[in-house]
Amino acid sequence: MTETPPTVELVENGSVPSVAKLPTIHGNFQIRIFHEASTGFDHVALTLGDMNGPNPVVIRVHSECLTGDVLGSLRCDCGPQLDSALKAIVERGWGCLLYLRQEGRGIGLHAKIQAYHLQDQGADTLDANLMLGLPADGRDYSIAASMLTALNITHVSLLSNNPNKREQLEKHGINVVDTIPLVVGVGEQNRFYLETKVERMGHEIDQDQLDGN
Repeated sequence: MTETPPTVELVENGSVPSVAKLPTIHGNFQIRIFHEASTGFDHVALTLGDMNGPNPVVIRVHSECLTGDVLGSLRCDCGPQLDSALKAIVERGWGCLLYLRQEGRGIGLHAKIQAYHLQDQGADTLDANLMLGLPADGRDYSIAASMLTALNITHVSLLSNNPNKREQLEKHGINVVDTIPLVVGVGEQNRFYLETKVERMGHEIDQDQLDGN
């Protein structure tokens, strides 16, 4: 059964919408800021090309990761995934990247670093969250479905290894035609993190990819 996603709107200041050109090292995108009233968060949509073109649209739904996306942390694969997704969209010639304010799988930056501390003591990423009394993954992709709908994107090729992301988008009315694996940035510092994703969270990553074969 399809559920109705939450209302989302473009942020505006008077008559000026929050839409602008954004040249990047990968290509020339357009950036839009969507406001989520229930949380107060502003989420980002980067688009390249005409979203009303032929379907499906290649998309990446990327959750905020300060440590990986900005600081270059090797504890996760978030930074390389963000970079590779933008490259993939440019190579395709059109597509969309949604950047959601859901730090630390939805638990926030403060709790995320607390979870890192527990991981330093030997806990895996799932147990560290649970030890803090928090969900293993608290992310809600209904806002992503709302943003895609606002952009007139209904049929997508999803860049992701996470089946839960696909299931949530489909539940909220987005037709996920196919998923495209995004396995990058694998290294000794994050191998246990990625193995936990596969073994305990159902992410679809081949062991050969983790082994570097």
